Amino acid sequence: MPPALGWVAVTNQLSAEAWLLVLIIFVWTPPHFWALALYRREDYVQAGLPMLPVTHGERFTLLNILLYTLILLAASILPYVYGMSGLFYLICALILSGIFVIYAIRLYKDYSDQLARKTFKYSISYLALLFAAILIDHYL
Repeated sequence: MPPALGWVAVTNQLSAEAWLLVLIIFVWTPPHFWALALYRREDYVQAGLPMLPVTHGERFTLLNILLYTLILLAASILPYVYGMSGLFYLICALILSGIFVIYAIRLYKDYSDQLARKTFKYSISYLALLFAAILIDHYL
């Protein structure tokens, strides 16, 4: 929701562009937190928190991380398709999302806690760089 609030603060209206930014964060959130929950699953078990790896297991979680990163790839190009960003953003979105998908595929094929941690850390960079690309693209 923060992108929508920021958008309204600047433009004084809630438009489709704001909802595209919300959509990106909405779709980004599950693979981000599930990667963390995979390598910290024992902590979630001990705390009694029903995160996906605890309730549905590792393989199901890995499959969902992969599916959500593919959906995220599609969602990340919507600002370009909608006309709110240009070619610079599109190239950045495809590269950044492609790397995230590669992490998800590697996790699915050969899981390790170390790779889950790297995926989690990349997801943080992913979102920051993707939104930076939108901003930079605006000024090109």
